[in-house]
Amino acid sequence: MTIPTAAYSVRLRVRLDNVPGTLGRLAIAVGEVGGNIIALEGFEAKTTHLDEDLIVNCIDAAQMQAVHDALHGLDGCEVLEFEDRTFGFHEAGKIEVTSTMPLRDMHDLSMAYTPGVARVCEAIAADPGMAFTHTIKKNSVAVVSDGTAVLGLGDIGPHAAMPVMEGKAQLFKTFGGVDAYPICLDVPKGDVDAIVEAVQRIAPGFGGINLEDIAAPHCFEVEARLRESLDIPVFHDDQHGTAVVVLAALENALKLVGKSMESLRVAVLGVGASGTAIAKIMLAAGVGDIVGVDRGGIIHPGRDGLNAAKQWFVQHTNRDALTGTITDALRGADVFVGVSGPGLVTAEDIAGMAADPIVFALANPTPEVLPSEVGHLAAVMATGRSDYPNQINNVLAFPGIFRGALDAHAHSITEGMKIAAARAIASCVPEDVLTASEVIPSALDTQVALAVGRAVAAAAVADGVARVR
Repeated sequence: MTIPTAAYSVRLRVRLDNVPGTLGRLAIAVGEVGGNIIALEGFEAKTTHLDEDLIVNCIDAAQMQAVHDALHGLDGCEVLEFEDRTFGFHEAGKIEVTSTMPLRDMHDLSMAYTPGVARVCEAIAADPGMAFTHTIKKNSVAVVSDGTAVLGLGDIGPHAAMPVMEGKAQLFKTFGGVDAYPICLDVPKGDVDAIVEAVQRIAPGFGGINLEDIAAPHCFEVEARLRESLDIPVFHDDQHGTAVVVLAALENALKLVGKSMESLRVAVLGVGASGTAIAKIMLAAGVGDIVGVDRGGIIHPGRDGLNAAKQWFVQHTNRDALTGTITDALRGADVFVGVSGPGLVTAEDIAGMAADPIVFALANPTPEVLPSEVGHLAAVMATGRSDYPNQINNVLAFPGIFRGALDAHAHSITEGMKIAAARAIASCVPEDVLTASEVIPSALDTQVALAVGRAVAAAAVADGVARVR
């Protein structure tokens, strides 16, 4: 069941007749159309009326309009203001650039800019490594997208992708203390060369590159080429951020069901960017076997027309050469990971899994199967949504991963650094509070990025990709 959330919330200012029962009728009218009043504020009584501010959460835009219409037609109520709070949150953007040093007088100006700045430029020209200590490169990440795979919206283009990239930058700063900049590229769809060239040309100003919402399979080539050509970390969060958090949740879920990584068979539905990265990090962490499933069914050696990512599945997974559908892949499987679409798995499919199944149904906004349908069957269940327990949210991973990589001046992000990040996230749920409904920390837990950053920096040193210790 979908419940009202702040994503579809409105702020209203209403003028009510100052007589008994008017406020009660307002609350009933909102409730009858499914809205949830979460705050009443700004109360101001007049002689014949009172003004009231209220905030109402809804399930979608249609219900927001229904709230508006219900109150407009309510006897004794006048709607003075009606604001979509989400649009208000994004008005004029969500981030800004601020100065770290004051410009109080001409002395400050002469050091910050000409003539003093020339000496710093000359020093960096002689030793380019100084850019990591004397420019924003030390703490800056470019959040790069071409707008071809934005959230669940698909190919909406670079302009429409900007609010998401701004939000990503906001999360970087809030949780990791990293200065991130939204870079939305207007390039022809699928033009890998154009994306790679653009990022290569802007790379001198950044200490890391976070690729975001670039459609598969082009995202694989973009990341591979940039990792090869740049000497700073390149990280496609849709792939690796999701994979890290999934592994963290799996680590803790296994403690509850008493199974080992090596004993697991995992069915992955959806073998695009996220599914491929999830499979790779699970194998690196010791998972016994994985079966990948796409629209054509189970990926196996007899399948034709497979792209490079799916050929990787043929070479590294499905050791028993299973064929068939997701139902066949789930029969006897220990873990289900869905990164595909809504309603693709049934309760019967989950019932056919091994004892104490672990179900990660991560499609957004509607999972492959709802907790209300299989919660009684799954030993542990996670989704990508904030209104269910165990939200698999990338914000648990990417701020801390880049924090650690930047602190170590790492030139790349290794599989060891990602596994270290997953284990650090898992460790943020103490074993004395670990339950089936809490195998992963809250997305708002500010201690997670600190723990991940420390673990990632240490792993960068251990893996030999750190420039500093």
